[in-house]
Amino acid sequence: MFGLFKKKPEKKHASFNYESIMVDMHSHVLPGIDDGAKTPQDSIILIRKMMELGIKKIIATPHVMIDFYRNTPETITNALNILKAELIKENIDIPVEAAAEHYFDETFEARVKEGRLFTMGDNYALFEFSFINQPPNAVPVIQKMNDMGYKPILAHPERYPYMDLDQFKNLHSWGCNFQLNTISLTGYYGKESKKLAETLIDNELVDFISSDMHHTKHAVALKDALNTTYIEKLLFDYPLKNSLLF
Repeated sequence: MFGLFKKKPEKKHASFNYESIMVDMHSHVLPGIDDGAKTPQDSIILIRKMMELGIKKIIATPHVMIDFYRNTPETITNALNILKAELIKENIDIPVEAAAEHYFDETFEARVKEGRLFTMGDNYALFEFSFINQPPNAVPVIQKMNDMGYKPILAHPERYPYMDLDQFKNLHSWGCNFQLNTISLTGYYGKESKKLAETLIDNELVDFISSDMHHTKHAVALKDALNTTYIEKLLFDYPLKNSLLF
């Protein structure tokens, strides 16, 4: 009976943060243009949380999806300018740039061929698959991206349960970088995604890590991820490429 009133053990806090990666290169902190931050004030809350965890630069990557978020250079630049004005107003000094997270829909291949992808750094292009199935033309399009001078990055591969390790190795061998959502390591997206994230790390298939920040629940999970053994491995004993984007 008395066991019911035992004090719960305190949650351990990591003695390190994300300072070593420097750059969070996948987030939805631009206000009002996708399913991330709704207002400039929302953006500021998320950015402060990221800075508290050691992030030195943020690359915002709003969705580009033909059916839902038809973002253009104009909508993205406008949202970025609004956010930068708010950062100045709040006296927050952190570099914020913008690229995009492109959805691999029926228009994606055409945008690749026409050179219309919004990129970051040395022409890195972030894209995502459907959560239901892999597009049948994935490899040819990734080849085309490389031919066009893009450096493809597949967002959150651990969230595609229909893919197995051999398929991931094949995509990686074609020059496709992988970006892991660190919060997957907390079980935020479920046990299956957590296990797949760990498998990708064990096989050294992860090139970038990021928050995929949309809202404050993600901010909490980003901090919680620091208490996992796998994030410690990524931050201290892994050839991540995040710093190339600084």
